[in-house]
Amino acid sequence: MPTSPHQQTEDRSPAAPASTPKRAPGRQVSLLALPALLFTLITWQVMAEGPLLTLDARLSRALIHPDRFSELLSDLGNVQVAVPVLVLVAVYVALHGQWVGRRRWWLPPVAALVLLTLVPLIVVPLKDWTARPGTPAVPPATGYYPSGHTATAAVAYGSAAMILLPWLLTALARRLAVATAGLLVLAVSYGLVRHGYHWPLDVMASWCLCTVLLGALGLCLRATTRPDRAKP
Repeated sequence: MPTSPHQQTEDRSPAAPASTPKRAPGRQVSLLALPALLFTLITWQVMAEGPLLTLDARLSRALIHPDRFSELLSDLGNVQVAVPVLVLVAVYVALHGQWVGRRRWWLPPVAALVLLTLVPLIVVPLKDWTARPGTPAVPPATGYYPSGHTATAAVAYGSAAMILLPWLLTALARRLAVATAGLLVLAVSYGLVRHGYHWPLDVMASWCLCTVLLGALGLCLRATTRPDRAKP
């Protein structure tokens, strides 16, 4: 039986994007209020040298133990490591979306890459403004809050997983993608604190900040996950 052009396009496609559950935009925005408020609280404590910094110093002393393994883990947050991962995933998603005739195939990878470029534009001024000193394990300097390595890892690995999810065919594959991204971010965070590159609050603040950034990316991607027809 002859097939329509639409069917032929679907037959040649390696995979069609999987449908993903959606939340109302208003609910998503409200869920981002908590990490935003927590980030504000931590920043206020850093600027005011509040009691949280005392607890932060105690936790750092309990966790810090510079070694080669923690250094290697922290290196996963280097730009030279995290950025190529996102670029490779973005290229794959773009080519895959174009191959199956996906409308707005370019938007998810471009949005993820733009978000990553915003990280230093947000983090660097915060470092200069807060001017927080480093731990005793690093040379005397300021500009450690929030953690740039943590932010780079969270946005690069997190957004890579987000734009890849619609193209993964099974729930197991999607869980593995999310788990891998989460483990990479946790590994970087642990390495930074364990080696003494950052205080724990530096890392926690980046978690909160990047939760908001990734949430904004998720809102942007909602428009691209609607089922649409492939080009004939």
